[in-house]
Amino acid sequence: MFKIDHHLHTTRHSPDSFLEPEELIEQAKCVGLHGVVITEHDRLWDTEELLELSARSDGIMVLSGVEISAREGHFLVYGLTDLDECPPGVRLEDLLKVVEDQGAAIVAAHPFRWDQDFDAIVADHGPIFDGLEMVSNNVLPDMRVQIEALLARHPNMGATGSSDAHDVMTVGCYFTEFPSPIESMSEFVVALKRKVGRPRHRPGAVLLGGPVD
Repeated sequence: MFKIDHHLHTTRHSPDSFLEPEELIEQAKCVGLHGVVITEHDRLWDTEELLELSARSDGIMVLSGVEISAREGHFLVYGLTDLDECPPGVRLEDLLKVVEDQGAAIVAAHPFRWDQDFDAIVADHGPIFDGLEMVSNNVLPDMRVQIEALLARHPNMGATGSSDAHDVMTVGCYFTEFPSPIESMSEFVVALKRKVGRPRHRPGAVLLGGPVD
């Protein structure tokens, strides 16, 4: 099984993070992750800086996605080549078109947080998300109940687990487990679209959303 934490923020490009990129790699190794996908707020890592960190990762797969601050909420997007058409405050309708045009995958970050009416979002746009973040450091038990109920009504959407870490101790508290190794962003996008990942938790970690069976 291949364990990936794919919702993480570092001090490199997220002002609200206390997690240095080098600390992220060390902690990922310590907690048994096989890969990480850094998702800064509205910012992709440059190819060169990502390659530089990957060269020092000692076998940990390192990729860059992005957490888009759309008008309707936050969405994790994987496989975008640029953010020219999805600035902060972009309408979800427009973001979804960019995702489709660029062949990317989209996961809803912490649905129902901050009183987000995510049921209405799905009613308006359809169950078009490749995944809903079922567990993370920012998915509380009441949110998780709503997410699981929504997934039960729309089983074509996948469920993911990730930490939403902004500090070193949170890394890998939740992650998504895939049945086969993943070596590139294109493979990660395919795995998300096929819904082959399963949310998992790290024993001994602080689990604000509760354990995963």
